[in-house]
Parts: sequence; structure tokens; C-alpha cells
Amino acid sequence: MLKVLKWLVITSVVVAGIVYTAFQVSPWPSVLLIRHWFGAETRAISDALLKHVPGDVTAVLDEPYDQPDPDARLDVFRPAGATGPLPAIVWVHGGAFVFGSKSDVTNYLKIVAARGYVTVAVGYAIAPTATYPTPVVQVNKALGYLQANAARLGIDPRQIFLAGDSAGAQIAAQVSLLVTAPDYASRVGIAPLLAAENLRGAILFCGALETRSLNFDGPFGGFLTTVLWAYSGRRDFIDDPRLKDFSIPANMTEAFPPFFISVGNGDPLEPSSRATERRAQELGVAVDALFYPKGHRPRLPHEYQFNLDSDDGQLALTRMLAFLQARRLE
Repeated sequence: MLKVLKWLVITSVVVAGIVYTAFQVSPWPSVLLIRHWFGAETRAISDALLKHVPGDVTAVLDEPYDQPDPDARLDVFRPAGATGPLPAIVWVHGGAFVFGSKSDVTNYLKIVAARGYVTVAVGYAIAPTATYPTPVVQVNKALGYLQANAARLGIDPRQIFLAGDSAGAQIAAQVSLLVTAPDYASRVGIAPLLAAENLRGAILFCGALETRSLNFDGPFGGFLTTVLWAYSGRRDFIDDPRLKDFSIPANMTEAFPPFFISVGNGDPLEPSSRATERRAQELGVAVDALFYPKGHRPRLPHEYQFNLDSDDGQLALTRMLAFLQARRLE
């Protein structure tokens, strides 16, 4: 019996050592746990939106925008009875750069499309398989494809809105920088495929828009470390000079498009959105912000805007639609 117990203890120690080492040498073990934990929650959020989806929306699914890349596909939604070209909202889904898919925002984009827009969900490659700046490059290519196929898809190419949630908000905002700031695009090494005059605005929900305000020692420190390690491809990502390009407020210029920004008061990424709004105000960039006081109840979590069963989710939708309406051309 003692020999068996000794063997079990030794085996447990060895296994624990292997597991610990695996978590230290690669982000993959932690990423797989993140995908498991958050995947079910993401599906539940999407399923809860189903009862709000109108029936009169058409869909073009899995349109390849950069063959033969299997991740480079997009979905297009449009009001069934609409005639003529419509403004397009090109949405980049969230998922902390390491999980998620374009289907996560299908129901939300159908709801928005029914209000008189073409909505586009862009698929992109996720980390650690693909690292920065792959998604930025892909979304830029998607914009080029949409411009080239605007007539067939019923899009007004003069009226493009870039939008995203969580990690997708960062990607959408970074592409907005590429489009509007030539010096930035040159430094990053990505030539924009959308003309600046055709970018009517941006929509940024719950974004990871910069790293200075992130608390790597707090309760979400392990999560943040994992996703930035996976996305950057470097364990020492803090010393990665490319993080300077990642920051939206640090690189924003006066030419950045007007944007709507919102985040919940219980979201650990709230400081990132507030820093972006402050920088926009300093530069004179038009910004419409929906923030909540610390005492707001209930405390609104990350991605609160997708809960259309709540007054706050409905308010976010109303404010976003008002921003879009104010920016669209007649």
C-alpha cells in the first residue's frame, strides 16, 4: 500500500511538473482553457438574441474575400425589401484574439441590418495559430473585396462604417488608423484598401484599445498575459515594439473618423475606452461616448451591449443607430 501511495505521489508530482512547464513555454494550454470557458458563454449570448431577430433579412454566407485563405470569409446581411445600395457596417467579432468566429455576431448584425444597412461579419484567423498583425491585414483585404464587389452585394461604397467588439474593436480601430493616417500605415507596413473619404465612422464596443491601462497583477492578469502572448507571438510582449502600433489613443490623429464608443462599468477594459475618448477630445475628433457611472446598477459586464433583454443593451443599440443615422449620406 505504501509503495502504491509513493508511486501515486511521484506520478502526481511529475504530471504537475509537466503541466506547469507546458503553461510556461507556450500559450496554447491556457488558450484552450479560455476557449472552453468562454465558448459556451458566447453561444448563450448569441442564442439569447434570436428572439429579437426579424425574419425579413437576407444573407450571403461564407463569401471568400482572399482565396485560398480558409479563414478569409465573410457573411453579408441585408434587409429583404431594400432597393439600391445601402451603407455598410463591417463588423469584426471579439474573442480576445484567441477564440470566436463571425457567426458569434450573426444575430446582432441581422437586427442592425433590418434598420436599413448592409451588415458584414468578417472572419479572420485567431491566435496563437495566427499572430499580429494577421487579423489587421485580413480585415483590410476584406474592405478591398467589399469595395470591388459593392454593386453585387448592394453596398454603397461611399458609406463604410468599421465596427467591432472587444478584440474586434481594437482591430477595427487599428484599420481605421491605417485608412486615415498615411504615416501610421507606412510604419506598420500595410497599405489601406479603403479610401479615407469612404470611411464614414467607427463603432467601438468594449475594446482592448491600448495596453497601458491593463492590470496584469489583478484578477484578470493571467488572462491578459495569455492573450497578448498568444497574439503577439512573444512571451515578453511588454518589450515588443509593435505594441506601440497596437495602441489606438497613442496613434490617433486628427483625421481619425468620427466614432461611437461604449463599455460597461463592470468591464475590466473600461479604462481603455475612456482613454481613447479622452484622446479623441484632445485632438478634436468627433466622438459619441456611452459610458456609465461607477454606481450604475446592475454593473454592466464585458459585451453588455449584446443583451437586448436589458434596458442598457437597448440603449446601446439606440445610441449606435442614432450615430449611424447622423453619419449616413442621403
